[in-house]
Amino acid sequence: MSQSPSQDLDASEFAVEEEDESPSSSMATPPPLHGFALFSAAFALALGTFMQVLDSTIANVALNTISGNLGEASSTATWVITAFAVANGVTVPLTGWLMRRFGVVNTFIASVALFTLASFLCGIAWSLPSLILFRLLQGAVSGPMIPGSQALLLAIFPPEKRTVGLSIWSMTALVGPVLGPILGGYISDNYHWGWIFLINVPVGFITVGVLMARMRAYNTPPIKLPFDWGGVALLILWVGSLQIVLDLGKDEDWFNSTFICVLAAVAVVAFLAWLIWELTEEHPAVDLSLFKSRNFAIGTLCFCLGYGFFFASNLLMPLWLQTQQGYTATWAGLVSAPAGMVAFLLAPFVARAAGTIDLRYVATYALLAFAASYMMRTGFAPDTDLWHFILPSIVQGTAMGTFFMSMTTLSFDRLGPHRIPSATGISNFARITGGAFAASITTTFWDRREVLHQSRLAEAANPSNPAYVQAMDHLQTIGMSKTQATGALTGQMVNQSYLMSSLDIFWFAGMGCVAMLALLWCTRKPAPPQGGAVVVD
Repeated sequence: MSQSPSQDLDASEFAVEEEDESPSSSMATPPPLHGFALFSAAFALALGTFMQVLDSTIANVALNTISGNLGEASSTATWVITAFAVANGVTVPLTGWLMRRFGVVNTFIASVALFTLASFLCGIAWSLPSLILFRLLQGAVSGPMIPGSQALLLAIFPPEKRTVGLSIWSMTALVGPVLGPILGGYISDNYHWGWIFLINVPVGFITVGVLMARMRAYNTPPIKLPFDWGGVALLILWVGSLQIVLDLGKDEDWFNSTFICVLAAVAVVAFLAWLIWELTEEHPAVDLSLFKSRNFAIGTLCFCLGYGFFFASNLLMPLWLQTQQGYTATWAGLVSAPAGMVAFLLAPFVARAAGTIDLRYVATYALLAFAASYMMRTGFAPDTDLWHFILPSIVQGTAMGTFFMSMTTLSFDRLGPHRIPSATGISNFARITGGAFAASITTTFWDRREVLHQSRLAEAANPSNPAYVQAMDHLQTIGMSKTQATGALTGQMVNQSYLMSSLDIFWFAGMGCVAMLALLWCTRKPAPPQGGAVVVD
């Protein structure tokens, strides 16, 4: 008797689940932690996550200070950001292989220790080339930190409380990008820019010390695996090319640049070759068979899109406030800070409720709250006060506290414990890629829509328009010359054009979140929590 396509899909998913019942998944593993041991281990893992996500954004607002201090052009200093993003993007998908080869805990501790060393080197960098080199090292060794912390938090919590572990991970992963620009701006304004990186050193020592004391028993036996040289080489080629295209495309005028066109072509060809290689390799560096699970495939896509919209909004708000509204870097960061604070406070309650509620409903609320916060921002005006800037951030915080935890849980649904390290690596790579695309698309779209809106406003700035004539007369009556009045009105048009461009992006993000609801409800209802610590097969 023939089966429908949907039945075929379900059968393939059950095949993935059966594969998870491997002997290694039932091997003797340490029980979950309790009491102070659980608290201290979870705190150390959260610190590891926080350090990494903080450093992905903390240097963004200090580029002018760094370039000036080192005697370099600001445009050249952007490689400080690009170097970290490229190296981190390459190593995150390799997390699963690294943890199988060296053990979960060993890999994570080594990553944190090397990240701490790289941070120290960045803090004492004596020139821009040396700083870029050390940021490249910092990005490369930080790849396993976020996926590793996620996998280990799932291991140390009892099955019925694993949503608490995911909530802790979500809190630290999301608060870091919010606090990064604030802390980076404050340090660069008041201290030497090197402290942006040196603050990681004591935190890194504490994290490594606690993990070595609490987590050694959770290390998995290292397995001698062949290294997928071809897959890794192709991964480096396509991810590196893509990251450079996304980071430098705007400055190079995108596809009007031969350099960008060549890199884009290399990225596409290398990506297709990498897919073919990994799907046919006996021991692939990245386990793409995880996408046979419907929840993992859809959850990862939703994670990528949702984080992209979130990142675009968080990037655009301080950019617009600083360039058009006259806010300082600190005040612009404080407008976004309530989102992280609300998410932090809400996380324990969400974790407690997650065990009794279908997480698809939780994710639905999160998407609607994200959409509401973005649509609230479409009502911004040049004279909007601080409170009305902060209010959407509070609403966004409730979404942050629910979306990322629920989507992560849905993504890992029905995956065996031994597949979690690979799954966390791929999921976080999707998050990084979504953020990279969002950053490039948002800044380009913002500038191009501004040109469009300004041209339309300029068409109305002529003597036949009574409003224009009245504005010119008013400015001249208060003492401006005709040239000064024209310049003042032009400045107002530019400000208004960037505002209208920002509103377009907020509207698109809001509609995008609403559209994602259809994708979300294609997932299966998550299964009840199952026992078993993270095991590497």
